Amino acid sequence: MADQYDDTYTESQVILTSVKIIAPFTLTYGMFMALHGADTPGGSFQGGAIIGVTVLMLAFAFGIEPTRKWLKNSAIVGLVAGGVAIFVGVGLATMALGGSFLEYRLFETELGIPDGTVWGMEAIEIGGIALIVAGVVVTLFFATAAGFTPERRTRDPSEVTDDD
Repeated sequence: MADQYDDTYTESQVILTSVKIIAPFTLTYGMFMALHGADTPGGSFQGGAIIGVTVLMLAFAFGIEPTRKWLKNSAIVGLVAGGVAIFVGVGLATMALGGSFLEYRLFETELGIPDGTVWGMEAIEIGGIALIVAGVVVTLFFATAAGFTPERRTRDPSEVTDDD
């Protein structure tokens, strides 16, 4: 039958060994880029993408389903929701102080926080963008991988009933 395919996981010692060696370095580099997002070239977007891709490497090496079970869906949703909450929270805090959305200087002038602009930017870069990007990269990968399994195949519209 033309619709059948073999989607079984095949273990490769080369890939397993490579990922075991490389993953700690890519995760560390991703964290470095995310933590230095506002101060150095690269930034939190790229750092979050590298952190997310490290999870993808683990999934390729050890299997998608074991990685999906190890990294619970609630943890990924928590990353994205936490990042959005931090981003919106910082923006609303500046509005509550009488300024515009993400007007960081108000942390210095209204609250007297030394380097308030830097702290506001760091909160957005590290707490917001890096978490959102890492979570979205992993979520898109798992959603794409789930879309190609027989259980998640698209049904013929004629099979859909009113009860669905």
